[in-house]
Amino acid sequence: MSPSIEDLENAVEKIQARNQRVELNKARETSRTRKILIACLTYIVIVLFFFAAKLTRPFLNALVPTIAFILSTLWFDLFKKIWLKHRK
Repeated sequence: MSPSIEDLENAVEKIQARNQRVELNKARETSRTRKILIACLTYIVIVLFFFAAKLTRPFLNALVPTIAFILSTLWFDLFKKIWLKHRK
């Protein structure tokens, strides 16, 4: 017995709802706002750690790992685009 039109319509609606959730999640994952927020939180946590460890110049030294994070996210996006281009 083949599925009814109503069953097919329900299946399509479920797929469309799932696709919308996936698209929103992807947009959040790749948003600049998210990356900036993570970079700021990374900086704050590292500054606090450097203060707790009584290291010198915690505000300046915390920039290194924060900048490394930002660069890694930029390179990751670039490598992903290259990989996807060659994958097709």
